[in-house]
Amino acid sequence: MSTQNSRRQFIRTFALSTAAVSLVACGGSGDGTPFSAAFLHGVASGDPQADRLIIWTRATPSEARDFDVKWEVASDAQFASIVKSGSFSTGAARDFTVKVDVTGLSANTGYFYRFAVNNNTSPVGRGKTLPVANVEQVKLAVFTCSNYPAGYFNVYAEAAKLNDIDAAIHLGDYIYEYPREGYASKDAAALKREVEPKNEIVTLTDYRSRYAQYRSDVDLQALHAKLPFIAVWDDHEFANDTWSGGAENHDPASEGPFSARRAAALQAYHEWMPIRLPDAARHDRIYRSFDFGKLVSLHMLDTRVIGRDKQLSYSSYIGAAGFDAAKFGADMANPARQLMGAEQSAWLQQQLGASTATWQILGQQVLMARMNIPAPLALQQIGFGAYLALVAKAQQAPATLTPAEQQMLAQPSVPYNLDAWDGYAVARESVLGMAKAMDKNLIALAGDTHNSWASDLADMNGKAVGVEFGVTSVTSPGFEDIFPNEDPLKVAAGLEQVIGPLVYAETAHRGFMIVTATASQATAEWRYVSTVKSKTYTMLPGKTLRTLPGAANRKLLAV
Repeated sequence: MSTQNSRRQFIRTFALSTAAVSLVACGGSGDGTPFSAAFLHGVASGDPQADRLIIWTRATPSEARDFDVKWEVASDAQFASIVKSGSFSTGAARDFTVKVDVTGLSANTGYFYRFAVNNNTSPVGRGKTLPVANVEQVKLAVFTCSNYPAGYFNVYAEAAKLNDIDAAIHLGDYIYEYPREGYASKDAAALKREVEPKNEIVTLTDYRSRYAQYRSDVDLQALHAKLPFIAVWDDHEFANDTWSGGAENHDPASEGPFSARRAAALQAYHEWMPIRLPDAARHDRIYRSFDFGKLVSLHMLDTRVIGRDKQLSYSSYIGAAGFDAAKFGADMANPARQLMGAEQSAWLQQQLGASTATWQILGQQVLMARMNIPAPLALQQIGFGAYLALVAKAQQAPATLTPAEQQMLAQPSVPYNLDAWDGYAVARESVLGMAKAMDKNLIALAGDTHNSWASDLADMNGKAVGVEFGVTSVTSPGFEDIFPNEDPLKVAAGLEQVIGPLVYAETAHRGFMIVTATASQATAEWRYVSTVKSKTYTMLPGKTLRTLPGAANRKLLAV
């Protein structure tokens, strides 16, 4: 369907009128000049629990000073029945953002909220607390990788139209750090989506400006106003391929110590995102759990910053004699290599052990499933179509293979992405072992790759543990950009053919995923948009897969 619809037009008109009203003088400063504050970045809610909800906004002032922002939470859209209210002092020290943890709310209840500075009132947002009993269904919308210059947020616009979603799960890469003309920006000027600031973001001011630009998007504002967000970061909220001590896209010589950049990114993230810190003294600890009664326990993890060791690189194992598989295997088997860190791993074990929910869902950044592909494909020595043609040739006419083709086919399968759990094999085995030993129904959610995946999860002995649902990106380009001369359908089919645990791949479109859990099954439905390069688009159907609870049923099934 076209996005030129009455809902989007209403959102735009409402946002513009709100901004205009907000700029009217409505108070005085110390020197007698009018003071005003505009709610230019919408409102948001997040981290719902049974008795509380984070509500958020930013009040952009006409002058840089501290001031109070009033807030109200009501049981009705007209605010005739206000259940909680108060005021929050903001200022330049927190980039004029407002974040209130509203407590004393009722479970499984929808609320409306708004903010005001003098006579200026924000748009109205909706939030919902978590249920504690008699939960028959949980429905989550899952997102990742929203790159502003890569295209329009049509995916967010579509999700904002839905009325039966309990929460939005964002698995990271909510913003990107690159400069103007950087990654996925070739159409940005034409789309009027060039990033601000124009440089790569490194300082606190930079990160704040980039969040402000993203949050100016009306489609993102609409989704935040509609649903509570449960979010974690991935690497681009910091820098590409971040690990605990640095990042691929950080140069200490020109950009200063990574610790300073990390601190700036952390501060801006907590200012701009409706997230609750489990420990107020530790801004880098965001792993936390959400219980939807006895049906779902959602454990949001940090596989990126707090405990990750530096990624391995294939280039370190390629020499004159070719690929050193023995050394690579030894490094992969190193029990000391961490992805989550010992403290977070112990916390997850405790959470899994304490939960009696039917489904244990891990909301985390990178693919957990084993994604081993033939080394020539992983090292991009050959395309998917050409490799599959070789496989067919070997099956149909093996005597016609040349020595070079035989050598190509003889190379081992290796992980295609060492930044994922595949690069931390022992750490993965630890998590899978926890779930298996506790007899849990495990579902891993993953983002990061800009493509859609569904895989069976098994331990190193091939014993079934659970399933993984991987969501494609909101805008960032996928394999269709990496392999521009390959047919995306053949790429997906080829991946399904050469990767044993992989049941479903889609490598051509942007979209989101709806995960629905009941006592009898959990399903994932992928939804796609035809384009992110135009505000006129159509919705494309995606696959729906399911899994059943119980030790004998932990695998993917067709619907």
